Amino acid sequence: MYKRVLLKLSGESLGEHGGSGLDVITLERYAKEIALACQNGVEVAIVVGGGNIFRGLKGQGQGFDRVDGDKMGMLATVINSLALSMFLKAEGVKAEVFTASPMEPIAHYYMRDKAVSLMEEGGVALIAGGTGNPFFTTDSGAALRALEIKADVLLKGTRVDGVYTSDPETNSDAVKYDTLSFDEAIAKQLKVMDQTAFALCREGKMPIIVFNMDTGGNLLKLLEGENVGTKLCCEDKNDNN
Repeated sequence: MYKRVLLKLSGESLGEHGGSGLDVITLERYAKEIALACQNGVEVAIVVGGGNIFRGLKGQGQGFDRVDGDKMGMLATVINSLALSMFLKAEGVKAEVFTASPMEPIAHYYMRDKAVSLMEEGGVALIAGGTGNPFFTTDSGAALRALEIKADVLLKGTRVDGVYTSDPETNSDAVKYDTLSFDEAIAKQLKVMDQTAFALCREGKMPIIVFNMDTGGNLLKLLEGENVGTKLCCEDKNDNN
């Protein structure tokens, strides 16, 4: 159903129990699912967060300067991307890490055409370093890159199976949305992505699907057109289960 996708993963999803460090089992499992998508002809780019190592905004509350803290967070995304790239290569997939700020020889400096060329050859482009600027989250970076590479959809892999009226991990009465408009997501201040990312995708008409990446097989089901997760789009749809 989708020829080219950008997959956004949180740093915490790669972490061990508690969301810190790197969990080898999770990296291997994600790599296998992403490799399967590539084998089925889907062109894949990935943006990974860095919260399992360092989060700039949280660091500000602990005495870190916001600008330098965000730079540290950008470096954390590079570490995560390098880790995931190694497991993708172990699955036989060509994977290259691109960074928003020059970082050779650790990774390639991001240029859209080079990343797209790699994807068209069946490889995975891991785009790290956020936007290269402080005060922007990796969600915003993912929205920007999805628009740049002309992805068909931005996929946000999370620990829950979609967007809810409130946090389903703390509220058993939370109701899941099947579809949701960007305007409604922004008006209700839903926390699944930040407001800048929503605004970018709304203006660029880039649909978002929020789904549970930790459920085995979900990625391929979604790519094959099954109703997985919650779809956010420009149309004013707000049907609930």
